[in-house]
Amino acid sequence: MAGKIDGELRARAARVIPGGMYGHQSVALLPPHAPQFFVRAEGAYLWDADGNRYIDFMCGYGPNLFGYCHPEIDAAYARQMAEIDVATGPTPRMVELAEAFTGMVTHADWAMFCKNGTDASSMALLTARAYRGRKKVLMASGAYHGAAPWCTPIPAGTVEDDRAHFIYYQYNDVRSLEHAVALAGDDLAAIFASPFKHDVFVDQELPDPAYARRARELCDEKDALLLVDDIRAGFRIERNCSWAHLGVEPDLSTWGKAIANGHPISALLGNDRAREAASKIYVTGSFWFAGAAMAASLETLRLIRETDYLERTIALGDRLRIGLAAIARARGINLSQTGPSQMPLIMIVDDEGHCDFENSSAFADGMIAGGAYFHPFHNMFIGAAMSEADIDRALEIADGVAKRISASAVV
Repeated sequence: MAGKIDGELRARAARVIPGGMYGHQSVALLPPHAPQFFVRAEGAYLWDADGNRYIDFMCGYGPNLFGYCHPEIDAAYARQMAEIDVATGPTPRMVELAEAFTGMVTHADWAMFCKNGTDASSMALLTARAYRGRKKVLMASGAYHGAAPWCTPIPAGTVEDDRAHFIYYQYNDVRSLEHAVALAGDDLAAIFASPFKHDVFVDQELPDPAYARRARELCDEKDALLLVDDIRAGFRIERNCSWAHLGVEPDLSTWGKAIANGHPISALLGNDRAREAASKIYVTGSFWFAGAAMAASLETLRLIRETDYLERTIALGDRLRIGLAAIARARGINLSQTGPSQMPLIMIVDDEGHCDFENSSAFADGMIAGGAYFHPFHNMFIGAAMSEADIDRALEIADGVAKRISASAVV
């Protein structure tokens, strides 16, 4: 719960940082009493600047897969840092990491590395347009692919020309997708798709196999590239691209967040069809070749291959979902839980199923006050460092919060 030190830091930040904070941590996007500043993290837990501990169900908005300060992953990072990190050129870790990714992700024949998800999405966009020299790109309405001018959800500072060649369709709607492809005509460069619908404020949707297959067919018919944006969901759905279980292989996939357990690196993976186009684009960054994050990613990929982290996070997510559903029934709360249980979107909704922002914020606020960091309208994450006891503690907190909300006049 935000305290004295956090308040002092916010006041100082307001003087030297526009708006006091920006991006997904903007004060306006958080529950009213959520802490803004943190001083320690370990395993499944965060400590704020006032010393309060939280079970972190945001996992740093996704990067924390195996737990904060993971000893093996951080040791790999530290060993590489002691030898060479950012230098005039890359380390051998770059080749090793590309080999590791192409050995794990079935559609991938090559890999390129950068730092943020937006970097990877922008590289994918360039590659798609370089493939056949076309301009039109299809994206699902409401989908998030990054914070560059061509895809940011907040239009301030952008111009219409930034999105002049984008066409939007409805996720999971085959007819809408086909209509968008028809509008693109012979100028279709790519279809961008999220592995599942994980937009904010609305229920998450798992992909309809017919939609995914049709996206692949349309790209083949039009000689365009299919991209799956796995930046958020990568390695949280399966140990492969998140559409692999559907039998649909994209030409490109973007990765970030969990691939180095919090160390800064992202990736664009592609097949041989897109290799020549990727070799033509010019993309770079001062820190993109840094070796330490690549070493951390190599260790993270080893743990992904060799541990039961995925099965564990799914089981813990199921435990949370079942417990919250029982609490909601008992307390008369209209609680919506959608998406994969290991990446749940948990909201209080109105009678029409729309996000009740006031009560969702009150629920998240109460959870945070009790020591479980929840978000009112963004999907959350289950981390492999969490325990059944952590889930049970969160459920205990949730029951008390639901009781208070149910008794209020707001519901």
